[in-house]
Order: sequence, then C-alpha cells, then structure tokens
Amino acid sequence: MTAATTSTAATPATAAPTLVIVTGMSGSGKSVALNTFEDLGFYCVDNLPANLLPDFVRSVLAADSSAPAKLAVGIDVRNRNADLANIPDWLSAVGALGFDPRLVFFESGDDVLLKRYADTRRRHPLSQLGLSLADAISLERQVLKPLRQIADAVVDTSDMNVHVLRRHVITEFGIGLDAGMSLLFESFAYRRGVPADADFVFDARALPNPHWNAILRPLSGRDAGVREYLESQPDVNLFVEHISSFLDTWLPKLQADSTRSYATVAFGCTGGRHRSVYLAERLAAHARQRGWDEVAVHHRELD
Repeated sequence: MTAATTSTAATPATAAPTLVIVTGMSGSGKSVALNTFEDLGFYCVDNLPANLLPDFVRSVLAADSSAPAKLAVGIDVRNRNADLANIPDWLSAVGALGFDPRLVFFESGDDVLLKRYADTRRRHPLSQLGLSLADAISLERQVLKPLRQIADAVVDTSDMNVHVLRRHVITEFGIGLDAGMSLLFESFAYRRGVPADADFVFDARALPNPHWNAILRPLSGRDAGVREYLESQPDVNLFVEHISSFLDTWLPKLQADSTRSYATVAFGCTGGRHRSVYLAERLAAHARQRGWDEVAVHHRELD
C-alpha cells in the first residue's frame, strides 16, 4: 500500500467505492456489525432482497455527485434460496458498476447460538417452518454454506461480546477498506487495562475529573455539559494542544514509514467515561480537520 503524505496531514489515494455485504448466521452479530458500519459513515440497508443488489447500487450512483462511496448491505437467510444462489452473479454485476464488493460472513458455534436465542428469547427466522431451534440453525447453516465458501472474510463471533465485535469490525473492515492509513481514536479505563494493540497511549488522569461534580457524574465525555466543563480548564486545553502537535508531527511519519492500514491512538482515565472519551472525540475531530479521511472512534467502556 502506497501512502502519500505532507508534513502535516495524509492525502489518501483514490480508491474504488466499497460495498460490504454483511451476511451469515442469525444471532452471530450481523446487526451489530451493520450498525457499526453505519457509525463509520457507510450508507447501510438491512435485509435487502438479494436480487435488488445491482439496482440498489445503480440507484445510489444515479443520485448525484455526492453519492456515498461506502455502502453496507445486510443479506441473510430471509432471502429466497434461489436469490442467495445467484449472489456471485450479482456481485460481479456490482463490480462492473465500479464498486469493490466485499462479502463478510459472520458465524458462531451452534451451542453459542442456542444460548443467545435462549437469553434474548427472539424467534429464529426459520422457526416459521415449524422447526425446533436446533434444526432451524442446522438448516440455516446448510443454506448459507455456499455464501461462506465465497466470502472474502469469515468472522467467528463465538468468543466475542458486543463490544469486542464492534471493535473488530472497526479495525478489520471499517477503516482499512480505503487506501492510506486510517486512524482509530479509543478511550479506556486504566482499571481495566491498556488496549493491547494501541500504538500511542496518553494518560489523562492528571486532568480535572468531572466525576467529582455530582451533576456531570452520570454523563459522559460526549455530553455538552462535560465538554463545556473540560474546555473551561486550562490544563485540558494545554494537554490537547501538546497532543495535537505530537500527532500532527508523528502520524504522517508513521504512515510514510510503514505498510500498516491503521493506527490506534488511545486515551485513558480512571473510569473511561469522561476525560478519555472527551479527548478521543476531540482529537478525532482534529484529525478529520487535518485531512485524515478515515477516522473512527471507539469508547471501550461505553460502546
């Protein structure tokens, strides 16, 4: 991957528009994945009839010059079997329209799916056939097997909770699809440990803590009251000034000297709710202003 940089910001190369097909087993986390893609700026549609896939892409292209360059579509066993069998042809049609289609298949073990359905008490899409839950899961796995075989990526979510899955989507699919290095700004609580894959870690525990304000305590760093409080503190603004200068200097150098697709900048505080969240949001906004096109935010203790 070739990275183009200036002394202050990155200029990613132009890439083909992306279409991610989110598919897989019911209960494996497809809805979480699709919601995460939407948070990353993808134009998302769930449960699209598979035969409408090329028409959907054409309609987006025909909209106007500001048509979204990143699409994500959920397609699953609720489609007719014949339509699912034709997905390879429709993916080829999408490619002919200039999009780069990616098929991501989510799955979990049968025992995990049985437990998740028992916990949520939701009905399986194939239960309308009069099947037991175990038989419905078995039939779904059989019906979707051809899609799994042609998938660009298979994600086993058996050992993932919602937060881990969301972060996996962000780092593996959401911000690494375009050319150039992308950035993930993450907040965390030190009492739960430092994120293992963080490239830069900044400690905000020396800054004034909104936790000690009874009005601000139940809020988070995404709320206006907390933002206003922190922005009124000289030490917070000085901290942001120093970190902004550091990142403006060293992130382009990291991009120029490596082949990695993304970098993680982590901010930690005691509870991972106020200071670190505010800083991750503010520095992510700063990065976008500096020209980084692919910027995502993840709040480990909130998301």
